[in-house]
Amino acid sequence: MFAENAKKTGCIEVICGSMFSGKTEELIRRLKRAQFAKQKIETFKPTIDKRYSDLDVVSHDSHSISCTPIKSPSRMLQISPDTEVVGIDEAQFFDESLIDVVQTLANRGVRVIVAGLDTDYLGKPFGPIPGLLAIAEDVQKVHAICVRCGCLANHSHRLSQSKKLVVLGEKDIYEPLCRDCYNKALAEDKE
Repeated sequence: MFAENAKKTGCIEVICGSMFSGKTEELIRRLKRAQFAKQKIETFKPTIDKRYSDLDVVSHDSHSISCTPIKSPSRMLQISPDTEVVGIDEAQFFDESLIDVVQTLANRGVRVIVAGLDTDYLGKPFGPIPGLLAIAEDVQKVHAICVRCGCLANHSHRLSQSKKLVVLGEKDIYEPLCRDCYNKALAEDKE
């Protein structure tokens, strides 16, 4: 328990990387550690993410934690005043207002842990993640393993021909690739 005169300090932690790199797994691990320490947590994800569950954040290896699906980041500002830790999964699907919301929560003394793709399938910075990286106290970039050569992968290569920015999917639609294999795959895609 905090001493009566202890100052509650907020912070922003960002976990980013490609598909299949363990972002959600790391988010869940941190949130469960906070729960074990008897800290009050709240977890959010965008309503668009219904791949495994409507009401849980679920990693590819089936670890899960309950959450509140939301359309707008502003909903996070309605958390209980005693909330100490906020987890946010699939942050790339939120709009840029997420940056101000996360900053506001941290300024209130909340530890905010954000997980999301840092780049889209074209290798471009994705959604609010670049802005969150700039203001975070802690950034962890996680990597998958390239399915073509076994090197560290930091790109999410889309296997489908869709040109839409957001296409939810798993191994049937995306594969993690290293820089070299990703560039080769993009060249093949253009042929």
